[in-house]
Amino acid sequence: MPSAPSRTTSRLLRWLATALFLLAPMAMAAPAISGVGIAPIHIPDPVSGKPTDGFVFYPSSAATPGTTSLGPYDVAAHFDVPAVPGAKPLIVISHGNGGSRLGHHDLAVFLASHGFIVATLNHPKDDFEDTSGVGHIEVLAGRPVQVKSTISTLLADPRWKTLIDPARIGVAGFSAGGYTSLMAVGAKPDFTRFVDFCERYPKDENVCSKLAEFQTEAAASGLNLRQLMQQRQSQLQRYGDTADPRIKAAFVMAPLSLIFDAHSFDKVSAPIYLYYGQNDHVLQPDANARHIQPLIHTLAGVKEVPNADHWVFLAPCTPTLARQITELCSDPAGVDRVQVHAQIDADALAFFRKAFHLTTD
Repeated sequence: MPSAPSRTTSRLLRWLATALFLLAPMAMAAPAISGVGIAPIHIPDPVSGKPTDGFVFYPSSAATPGTTSLGPYDVAAHFDVPAVPGAKPLIVISHGNGGSRLGHHDLAVFLASHGFIVATLNHPKDDFEDTSGVGHIEVLAGRPVQVKSTISTLLADPRWKTLIDPARIGVAGFSAGGYTSLMAVGAKPDFTRFVDFCERYPKDENVCSKLAEFQTEAAASGLNLRQLMQQRQSQLQRYGDTADPRIKAAFVMAPLSLIFDAHSFDKVSAPIYLYYGQNDHVLQPDANARHIQPLIHTLAGVKEVPNADHWVFLAPCTPTLARQITELCSDPAGVDRVQVHAQIDADALAFFRKAFHLTTD
């Protein structure tokens, strides 16, 4: 039989009861999670001079439950709904090789439902319609400057600029989008490390599939492969600085990061959160995420998803999408992508709130 509470315990219980009673009205008054609106945007591409497409996700108290079908995606956001007024943090999401502006729609919706403006974009010549630029300077240097252009476009747009706090801008990215995010906060790559990797793992089709193409390109210019990559390196600022000081935080998932070295993060001041799958066969963790983990002096957190492969970071697939891209929609036994994304969403929200000194929705 339990003993009666002591006098000290009784006083503590009475104090807690009083505190909870006084705090109850504050909890009831806390803002509810908003619905989410979505709107298309057109972003000037500094590489091609032509626009690329994207979406803006934003909190809306007028949005109703349900989803909007956009191609093979069911997106929990609605067009033509008003935005909740007031300046909010902005997050730009960068997709991976061959991805799209909707590949991480669930993360975009989650952050928007908690008070963020979220922008996505298609990276030209490295999206689901065209991957011809992969490995070329137009993509290597173009990706981060396209993120910069997205930010500048929104901050200059009458519809969006009053809804964005320019002092609270972050970036999130997956795979090549992780590389993009790291570049955008000031990381400096060494492209000759690509040669080192492919000399060590020549049969790695995920990283070295264009090796023969690049060797042919080098030979046509009277160069060897290492010299070609050094040439890429010298062209890194062709479209402007790849770093954007407006970006104050980066959330990177399974990043392409084998091309970063011990000094790549010397000038990075923004906090970085690193996520990766334990059994990533596309971007080997030892050569990528685990390789850069000890190099990032601003590392705010790191999480390994047990047993997960590379594609776990893509939004859970609809049946239609699963039929179209079975490999990208499948996960190893014991990996529940829906549960993984629930944790990713929560970690991203907590990370950006801490980075931006936010405590409520």
